[in-house]
Amino acid sequence: MRTYVHPSNAETAGNWDGPGGDFWSDNADMFDAGVARYLQPFLDAAAIGPDLQVLDVGCGAGQTTREAARLAAAGSAVGVDLSTRLLDLARRRAEQEGLTNVRFEQADAQVADLGADRYDRVISRTGVMFFGDPVAAFTNLAGALKPDGRLVLLVWQSLAEQEWFPAFMGAVAAGRDIPPPPADRPGPFSLGDPERVHAVLTAAGFTEPTLVGLREPMFYGPDVATAETFVLGLVGGALADLDDAARAEAMAALRATLEAHLGPEGVTYRSAMWIVTAERAG
Repeated sequence: MRTYVHPSNAETAGNWDGPGGDFWSDNADMFDAGVARYLQPFLDAAAIGPDLQVLDVGCGAGQTTREAARLAAAGSAVGVDLSTRLLDLARRRAEQEGLTNVRFEQADAQVADLGADRYDRVISRTGVMFFGDPVAAFTNLAGALKPDGRLVLLVWQSLAEQEWFPAFMGAVAAGRDIPPPPADRPGPFSLGDPERVHAVLTAAGFTEPTLVGLREPMFYGPDVATAETFVLGLVGGALADLDDAARAEAMAALRATLEAHLGPEGVTYRSAMWIVTAERAG
């Protein structure tokens, strides 16, 4: 039986427990490699000790959950996500790695019963920007933290600080005006504005958050062909309504930007994220 999802998250859940989750499951290693340079600073900020209890929100294929479980060797780590396929992959990988203090559950963290005063850390790597009601979601997460618990998030900075997204969307637009993802509604950049982060988290029962900016290259593949396949999985839907000539133009533009960003480390683009930390208030 599928987990309960709040109506405000129904569309997101349908995508993540459907074609979107399937894509990320098929490309889990590419995603982990893409943001690999951000992983250690994120884990350092989380400061996960050996006996802590950790909740990983929007855990995907579970890399960050498994890393948390290794750090909390005498504690435990729980990963929650909406995607059945990603969770299945996460469980298989944890078993393959011999981790016995980790588990994965399908849940909408906005409304799921996560337990009260249960976790020392709530962490998330790019998994909390899609809540239909972010204040309600973070209120639920605050309640799951112990009184001295810490929230640690890795989220995208604003669209203006990213090179990758405008490059890809500009290529496949083929002269059309494709509106960017909204900055104040569910989407990849919804927590990119520090003022919005402050407003959401303090309204949800957290102390004033600290935001530390990081800038690292995003990796899209070792060569242009690999990167093209991956990027088309991300933005290829924008080609659906183009005629053959416009589609060929868009594909050529996409290939050109990928070729321009091919270097010794593969195809990379500039990116920027925030590490957000906050304590449970009160």
